[in-house]
Amino acid sequence: MQRSLCILPIALVVLGIGLFWGCDASEAVIERNLGPAALLERGKAALADEDYPTAQRYFDIIRLQYPASEYADDAQFYLGETYFAKGEYIMAAYNYQVVVRNYPQSPWVRLSAYKAALCYYRLSPEYYRDQRYTLEAIRAFNEFVAFYPDDPLADSARTYIVRLREKLAEKDYETAELYLKMADSKAALIYFDQVIRRYPDTHFAALAARRTLEVLVEQQRYAEAFEKLQLFQQRFPDQSKMFEAIRHEIEQWRNQHSQRKP
Repeated sequence: MQRSLCILPIALVVLGIGLFWGCDASEAVIERNLGPAALLERGKAALADEDYPTAQRYFDIIRLQYPASEYADDAQFYLGETYFAKGEYIMAAYNYQVVVRNYPQSPWVRLSAYKAALCYYRLSPEYYRDQRYTLEAIRAFNEFVAFYPDDPLADSARTYIVRLREKLAEKDYETAELYLKMADSKAALIYFDQVIRRYPDTHFAALAARRTLEVLVEQQRYAEAFEKLQLFQQRFPDQSKMFEAIRHEIEQWRNQHSQRKP
C-alpha cells in the first residue's frame, strides 16, 4: 500500500509532463498548418499583448520556413520591434539592419533604418563614458537624413544628431577642464580648440572659446588672446555677451600696449 502511494505522485508528474508536451506538440502542429499571413497576425497580436517569446517564435517561423514569401520582410521588421520593446537594442538594431540589407524594396526599409539609429541613440551612455554608440547613432542618423531628407522622420533624426553632438562636445569640454585642474593648460587648450573646431554648432563651442581666452589672459598671452577674440567674435556673433568681460580686459591691455609705443 505504501509503495502504491509513492508511485501515485510520480504517475501524476509523468501525466502532467505528457499533457504539457502534448499541448506543445498540438500547438506545433497547428503552427505548421498555418500560412505565413496567419502566423504574422498571431505574432503581431502576441507583440501587442507583450508576450514577446511567443511573438518572436511566430516571426522566426516565417523567416525560417517562408523566407521567400511576401511576409518575410514583415516578420523581420516585427522581430526587430519585439527586441526594441524589450529594450534589447543591440539585437533590435541588428534585425532592423537585416531588413535594410536583405529587403531593399520593402516598405519597412525607411522605418527600419530610422529605428536602427534610434537603437544606438538609446545605447548612447553619459558623456563621460565610451562614446562608440554615440558615434554609431550619429552615423546612422546622418545616413537616414542623406537618403531620405524629405521623410517625416528626418527632422526628428536631425534633432537627435544635435543632442548626440552636444554630448561629444561636452566630453571634450570637460576633459579640457580636467586638464586645467591638473595644471596642464597646454592639453586643456588643445581640447578646447577641438570642441570649437569639431562642434561649432553646439553650446559648448562658445564656452570653450571663452575659456580659451581666459586661459590666455591668465598666462598674459594678450596678443594671442586678441587674435583669438577677433576670430571668436566672427564665429559666434550671437554670443557677444559671453565674451564681454574678457573682451574688456583684452582691450584694456591693448590700449595700454599702444600707449607705450613711441
